[in-house]
This record gives sequence, structure tokens and C-alpha cells, in this order.
Amino acid sequence: MIGSGPARVAEAEEVGRLLAERGCTVVTGGLGEVMAAAHRGAKGVGGTTVAVLPGEGRADANPWADHVVVTGVGHARNLAVAASGDAVIAVGGSNGTLAEIAFALLLGRPVVQVGDGPAAVGVVRVATAAEAVDRALALLAA
Repeated sequence: MIGSGPARVAEAEEVGRLLAERGCTVVTGGLGEVMAAAHRGAKGVGGTTVAVLPGEGRADANPWADHVVVTGVGHARNLAVAASGDAVIAVGGSNGTLAEIAFALLLGRPVVQVGDGPAAVGVVRVATAAEAVDRALALLAA
């Protein structure tokens, strides 16, 4: 799950919860806002979470991260986030999210965007968190 924006926290938490309920591990960039919310949602239902951090300190991970990958490569970690999932769900976001979307598409990962956010050719747009999870999992099964 990728994205950013404090206004999108509720949607991200729902995405995390729904993914965990469907047996998925939730991988994010591991920091705050939507990343923390997705992890919190997953942990609330007993899910597993992975944080792929841009910096060098494990302590930077949000408190809901089960597994922490410390990269020390800054924004270049966006490739690792995109590559770590079988599918990518974007909630909100800006330039960093756009980079992750581009990497995911280049790697052949399906990308589903909840509502508005960075536009890219090949991204499937849906209105709700539930639609995003259903669509991402359906694209993997296809």
C-alpha cells in the first residue's frame, strides 16, 4: 500500500484491515500518515506488516510494523516498496507515490488507486477501499 496525506488515513486503515482479513501481508514505506494507518488496520485484525524505510534507523518505523527493512537509500526505497508487493494499492499521494506507481507498472504489478491521486496510464481507479482490495486481488487472480 502506497500513498500519503493526513486526510486519507481512514481509507488507508480500511485498506490495511481488508487486506489482512484476506490473508495478505501489508507492505508500506513504514513511516506515518497512510503508511501507519494501513499497518494499524492490518494489526487490528491480526495481520502481518512490513515497513521499507528510506533511512538508516529502525526506530523511524511506525509502531505497527512487524518487520522493518532499513534501506538507507532515501527515495530510492520507493522501488523496493513497489517491488515487494504482488499488487499495489495507492491512497492519496503526491510525487513519491507517483514514483512508486511508475515502478510498480514497470515491474508489471497491477496498481489500483482509491479516489483521486497521481495519474498514470495503466492505473485502475476505484471509489472505495473495499473496491480497491477486491479489484487488486481480482487482477492477481486473472
